[in-house]
Amino acid sequence: MSESETHEAEALPADVIPAATNPGRRLMIAGNWKMNAGGTDGCDLALSIARVAANNEETEVVVAPPFTAIAAVANELYNKKSDVAVAAQNLFFEESGAFTGEVSAPMLRIAGATWAIIGHSERRQLFGESDEAVLKKVVAANAGGLKCIVCVGETLDQREAGQTLEVIERQIGAFAAELAKSGGDGVVAYEPVWAIGTGKVASPEDAQEIHAAIRELLSRVDRDFANQTRILYGGSVKANNAEGLLAQKDIDGALVGGASLEADGFGKIIEIAAKLARQGKSE
Repeated sequence: MSESETHEAEALPADVIPAATNPGRRLMIAGNWKMNAGGTDGCDLALSIARVAANNEETEVVVAPPFTAIAAVANELYNKKSDVAVAAQNLFFEESGAFTGEVSAPMLRIAGATWAIIGHSERRQLFGESDEAVLKKVVAANAGGLKCIVCVGETLDQREAGQTLEVIERQIGAFAAELAKSGGDGVVAYEPVWAIGTGKVASPEDAQEIHAAIRELLSRVDRDFANQTRILYGGSVKANNAEGLLAQKDIDGALVGGASLEADGFGKIIEIAAKLARQGKSE
């Protein structure tokens, strides 16, 4: 975080409650499998994660398989009576019609998904998704009964130009009012683009500063909405760096990429989150 950005960040209003003292924000660990584990290997991975996440009431666990595996994974988890939830990695903003290759919120619900990741940096960077498209997808998810994990984050060029807060404010402003309609069930994920898949991670202090700024931006829509909404960190999260990040007051969990493809490593992140939840985070 640059010095100029540090001065630009606004303090949280007094009635916006940090995560450490808000029992309503249950920590979430979500695994985004990206274009991996799209067949029976996805079912095997989901069941392995379900085993390591069993009897863990402190942390909500979500896995996001490719479209090809959503129904099978959801069915396996349901049959095992697992609390692990299933997310889609994307969705289209129309309910049905002549949109070859797209998948709608109602279709995802039928397949067994209860969450949808929206606006992931790879969708924004590789497929040109705009803030307007992200808003349309949040509207569609709300209408279709899916809970949203909406991603925001700056590129390396934007970070080095001191534009992090400007970018985050623009991205949050596009969908915050619509997300608020979900009654606090929606989630925001801060994923600095420069940290995704690179092994680079924002320091816990820098990540906390951005998360606090995001919560302040949400509070401009509604104070209760800001207090209830979980804000995840995403960007090369692994078992060896998770504790420092998850212990921060406004970091309510993690959106995990590569490390979610290995059940033991992902399980360690879940265990760290559960331990922090039991300790009341940074008391």
